[in-house]
Amino acid sequence: MHLIVLDNDTDFEGWRKAARQLASHDVRPADVTWQIRSDDALLPTSRANEMPDAPQVQFNVPARFVELARTAILHCHDERFALLYRLLWRLRSHHDLLGTTIDPDVAEVHAMARAVYGDIDRMHAHLRFREIGREHKAHYVAWFEPEHHIVASAAPFFASRFADMPWSILTPDVCAHWDGHAISITSGIAKSEVPSEDRLEEVWRRHHNGLFNPARLKLMEAPQAYWRNLPEDSIIKPLIEDAMRMTSGPFIARRASEPQKRQDVPMPRKQAHDRQAHEAIADAIAALREEAAACRACPLWKDATQTVFGEGPQNATLMLVGEQPGDKEDLAGHPFVGPAGQMLDRALKEAGIDRAKVYITNAVKHFKFVQRGKVRLHQKPGTAEIRTCRPWYQRELAAVRPELVVALGATAAQSVLGKITPINKNRGRLIEHDGTRVLVTVHPSYLLRLPDESTKALEYQHFIDDLKIAAGQLRDAADAA
Repeated sequence: MHLIVLDNDTDFEGWRKAARQLASHDVRPADVTWQIRSDDALLPTSRANEMPDAPQVQFNVPARFVELARTAILHCHDERFALLYRLLWRLRSHHDLLGTTIDPDVAEVHAMARAVYGDIDRMHAHLRFREIGREHKAHYVAWFEPEHHIVASAAPFFASRFADMPWSILTPDVCAHWDGHAISITSGIAKSEVPSEDRLEEVWRRHHNGLFNPARLKLMEAPQAYWRNLPEDSIIKPLIEDAMRMTSGPFIARRASEPQKRQDVPMPRKQAHDRQAHEAIADAIAALREEAAACRACPLWKDATQTVFGEGPQNATLMLVGEQPGDKEDLAGHPFVGPAGQMLDRALKEAGIDRAKVYITNAVKHFKFVQRGKVRLHQKPGTAEIRTCRPWYQRELAAVRPELVVALGATAAQSVLGKITPINKNRGRLIEHDGTRVLVTVHPSYLLRLPDESTKALEYQHFIDDLKIAAGQLRDAADAA
């Protein structure tokens, strides 16, 4: 048995070094115990961090595992170090394991990472500073109770946003301090130790009272666990009670007239079944979209504005897969709304396809670009990014179950077919892949980049011809049904 003692709850580098050394010496996960160093704990130091004397095994793991582990290790789960080492151990022989989203270890680590990101987002949204002291001696203090070990990761956001004021974020876990130049981390404290003087609480209460809109109240979504950390905590409950009275008392009773009652007509059994299936698919897509919004599997999320997920009818018979969101899509949060999307709309109409009946998505869900002054220049996604994002496409495909998938461009073809696929050699014919029919064609942005107008017109017509093949397949499927 090997005992590994880490310096603290977020000692990722210590875990990473020990885990790599253990795995390279072929030490099984069951033979490792992970602990956090404690001043008052008597650890058998003679056995701690010792490695066996055995030949080293060379191995590599996907880069996204490192990013995933760096986040998941901030979770409060006591067994997170052991879980991550077990996953690392398995990745040695199953390099694509992270793409198997139904695997229990993979699913649990991703769930832990999502919980950490959610906790960071809530800290960014709900933390409030209080002013302590006066004038040039003023210091700003905030109290927060995170669920996970996120303080050090969340602190740079506040250093950037409140760079010109000295502040301290106090938590039971650890405390973060900003002096205008650097962030320092100290031990956590009890809430009773937090300074009570504050000049900003009344400002926050007036501000919250002014912006509160009872018409937009969604009580089930209210983050009640975080109210106790807010200066406006004392007025939230009265505001909600007033809103409930307004929507349940005489105010509602004084309506102009009763609406005409709807005549209930029994729904045919098949129609009811189809409706239930449609609702189940809609729920699945909505859940996927919400889950993807917190995706941090590759570094592209850091610079992108948001995740741009697929859109369209959940029972669509045709799915279009593009490359990645562009500048306009990244800002709007919707696929194919920029110049390439406008060209696609025109081509679909000429081919006889109603875009409103098509599910449209991208192989990569975040915008990859390079900044040039104020302009963000598109960059082609790499194989690693395509592979990392492919499980999202696969889960969309499983939820929608279209009759035909059209891959727009080489990046989309690589994602859909799972391998690099030349476009010109495969255009104009249907490809059977894992039980799904696939049609490969160019991406509309390719047409926009053509400098010669005659060539552009010729290629545009070729693109429409490809889409007409898709339209014909859909008509045949509809006639057969």
